Amino acid sequence: MPPPKPVRVLLVDDHPIFREGLSMVIQSQSDLLLVGQAENAEDALSQFRRSRPDVTIMSQKLPDVSGTDALIAIRKESPRAIVMMLTTSKKDMDARRALNAGAAAYVLKNTPKAEMLRVIRWVSEGRRHIPSEVASTIAEHLGQEELSPRESSVLTLIRDGYRNKQIAGRLGICETTVNFHIRNIVEKLQANDRTHAVTIGFRRGLLELE
Repeated sequence: MPPPKPVRVLLVDDHPIFREGLSMVIQSQSDLLLVGQAENAEDALSQFRRSRPDVTIMSQKLPDVSGTDALIAIRKESPRAIVMMLTTSKKDMDARRALNAGAAAYVLKNTPKAEMLRVIRWVSEGRRHIPSEVASTIAEHLGQEELSPRESSVLTLIRDGYRNKQIAGRLGICETTVNFHIRNIVEKLQANDRTHAVTIGFRRGLLELE
């Protein structure tokens, strides 16, 4: 009986040292075959089209667009594509965005070598993986209503230091409507006030530092 074909892996990360280190780990395994490397989403999509890997390991942070956006683009072309999201974030919204976009796994960059290799093999077999600490964070917020796009815009402007009247002007709505959105934001995030809502937004991945 001929030996099974190795799992073909595409690695996407914009940090050369990390990418080279993980590529060496992958290439040291007889049942894994590194078929390409990319440092941004555009190159990742091009490499994916060329090599058609069994598993794509995608960094969540890329210089052009997010890894989640790159994942969506890949799965739009190939709905059965298996993509592992590689990240430093334990924030529940970051994980939920990736998983909702179709990520087969959400893997922290500080994952030990042996476990990283196990996850690559697991997802190649159609299994899924979420680290326990990330799963517990997601579970903590299950059932909580998500912010609407308008509420997210209001929260971002609060982060940027705008007062309610200024937010109304920026969004072309009345101040009463802004107050309504802020009440909803505070309630949904279980915050004490608008400032606390921003703090929670950073912690959960709803907001990023500019």
